[in-house]
Amino acid sequence: MRHFLWGALLALVAGLPAARAQAPAAAFTRLPSGTEYRLFRADATGKYQPHAPAPTDPPYPSRVGQVLTVFMEFRTGRDSVLMSSRRMQPLPQPILLPEKPTRGGLEEALGLLLPGDSAVFRFPADTVFARTFQQPVPPFVKKAGNTLLVFASARELLTVEQMKARIAKLQAEMEKKNVQLAAKQLATDNAIIQTYLKKNKATAKKTPGGTYYIIKKLGAGLPAKKGQTVRVLYRGTVLTTSKEFDSTAKHGNEPFAFTLGVGQVIAGWDQGIAMLNKGSKAVLLIPSPLAYGPRGAGADIPANAVLRFEVELVDFK
Repeated sequence: MRHFLWGALLALVAGLPAARAQAPAAAFTRLPSGTEYRLFRADATGKYQPHAPAPTDPPYPSRVGQVLTVFMEFRTGRDSVLMSSRRMQPLPQPILLPEKPTRGGLEEALGLLLPGDSAVFRFPADTVFARTFQQPVPPFVKKAGNTLLVFASARELLTVEQMKARIAKLQAEMEKKNVQLAAKQLATDNAIIQTYLKKNKATAKKTPGGTYYIIKKLGAGLPAKKGQTVRVLYRGTVLTTSKEFDSTAKHGNEPFAFTLGVGQVIAGWDQGIAMLNKGSKAVLLIPSPLAYGPRGAGADIPANAVLRFEVELVDFK
């Protein structure tokens, strides 16, 4: 709940481009805390009608500790749309129903909803920002009437265990999809690297994990091991454009130190540096799934970029 609310607040403060929308004009019911609401529930024909909580509705205490999934949209008092959770992601947000909702806060309002209900809530902006977002009201919200409207559509009521199982399933599905995409991208990147090697008449070895390396100068002794602190001079470029994105020369030529094999650097570095002994110089050719993948890194490393690093393992201990 807090994670979503914080994300919503960031969207509000960022001042997303506002769209106009028409709010229902009918009267609101007022809670003792000052929050105003109007509930809607589908009738037998499936058409949503204004609705008041009924004596037959399950009381709120029976739902404490369960998770209500909700789509929400935030608007100013002048009906400008600030943020829509449905536009941010296709799944409704999970809201844990607390034992004691904060009076005048968003949790108290959402506690009125049952699965299938929709509602519009109207808050004094300074109240809801203080009690839910724990932040001052953004100036543009205050200028728009110091009112925050929240449109909500409740979907399901789940136990925490059910919600955890659903999240785990979604994560497993996403991981499977990511693995499939990475495998496909890896085949593309390997072809790019082979073309580069052929063009430059170079021969590379390949780590078990998939990083290519070309030894330029062989050092002495045994290779560095996992858990040791290594110090490396480097220059990094995007393989297909030769554009440099970073180097130790840009940082006073001070060797970069990290612990090998524990994920402090991209996987291609952990794999490639582990092939080197003290004093070795090499070129690492790193497929994008072992580098920054589809997200890229800043303005200089695009999505799915194959990287080339000139490295020297200065020492390790």
